[in-house]
Amino acid sequence: MSSIQSPRHLLIKSIRLSATLLVLALFALLSYRIVHGLSGARAAARMTRAITSHRAPPAPNLRLSVIWPQAGTWPQRLRASAHRGTLRLGDLRGYPVVLNFWASWCSPCQREAALLAAAAKARRGRVAFIGVDVNDLTGDARNFLRLHDVPYVAVHSGRSIANRFGLIGLPETFYVDRQGRIEEVMRGELSATKLQRALGRVFQN
Repeated sequence: MSSIQSPRHLLIKSIRLSATLLVLALFALLSYRIVHGLSGARAAARMTRAITSHRAPPAPNLRLSVIWPQAGTWPQRLRASAHRGTLRLGDLRGYPVVLNFWASWCSPCQREAALLAAAAKARRGRVAFIGVDVNDLTGDARNFLRLHDVPYVAVHSGRSIANRFGLIGLPETFYVDRQGRIEEVMRGELSATKLQRALGRVFQN
């Protein structure tokens, strides 16, 4: 004779099953973040070692989606590439490039935005500044760009570019020379002194 389970007993079993599945999902997410966080940290360490030993690793030539085609401060020859919707870093060879990784929700990014805008204007036609939006909604990113009157191109990045550059936090700024090699990286919020020193050292010409 089979027993009939009461509705209350079935509800308890359902709650326990849901709780178990939730715990498993959270554990999987945590494991994923740990693994990817470690891989990002390893990539960042390799990048830093290469730069500090003056090996200047090549910048990953990834396809980037343009969300802010304001190329008025870029070298004249490069401006058309900003209006195609996508671009590659390889398209910018022959000119120095400043890649600033940021997000609209990042307070240090908000504080350094004016410094980067002023630097881009001061080097109009000679250096291509690019804002790389990370882990953000496109609408929020565009609001940030409008609010800070950003005078250079911004792109939206996926996880792949953050991993390839060894990103470990925001903001981070990479300085790429005319041959497409990363000559310098600054992790954390920029100051006027740090920015001017890096630009002078890396882009002397």
